[in-house]
Amino acid sequence: MVNRIIFWAGFGLLTRAWQLGIEMRPFLTRRDYLGFPVFAAVGASFGYWLQGVDERQTAVLADRKQAILEKRARRAEREAAGLEPAA
Repeated sequence: MVNRIIFWAGFGLLTRAWQLGIEMRPFLTRRDYLGFPVFAAVGASFGYWLQGVDERQTAVLADRKQAILEKRARRAEREAAGLEPAA
């Protein structure tokens, strides 16, 4: 979890550096000292949100997989008992 947040925080820092490079401005000045932490915080918050999305989707997929496996097991039991012909 932490590695994804750190990655996106670094991406925010690189985005700020790229922005300043495009504008041809110095990277570290007194006037712009808050830019880097703001961009890092925005990137980290995006990474945190993305981690939550990933966890929710993984849980939904695991539940769905379990339901499919149970359904297949019930079908195999019915076919073994001879109640339903195999398709």
